[in-house]
Amino acid sequence: MEPTPECPVEITLAALHGRWTTLVVRELLRGDRSYSELREALPLLSDKVLSDRLAQLGEAGVVERDRRRGWPPRVRYALTTSGHRLGPVLQALWDWGTETSTQPAETKPDRATTSPR
Repeated sequence: MEPTPECPVEITLAALHGRWTTLVVRELLRGDRSYSELREALPLLSDKVLSDRLAQLGEAGVVERDRRRGWPPRVRYALTTSGHRLGPVLQALWDWGTETSTQPAETKPDRATTSPR
């Protein structure tokens, strides 16, 4: 998915694109993590998907990889300053999903007829 440069929403959605991406960001909002700590926190992710999501987030400037000296090699993943700014975005998505999921079906907005303001 190629973002439209003039649309900030598309840029944000492109950075968070893909299943599990927001959950990886959620875990890193709690603090820096090693790969194995992320695997433990997100047991349904395969190694390939987690590696792909970390690479995607790195390319988007959301996550930084810190390789520490020593043997065995140790790598920690952390959010960049830009990545930390996604915290309120994810909170807003959480709030919206919680509110929407608790509305009775007849009061939920019709997806086909409603649009963002």
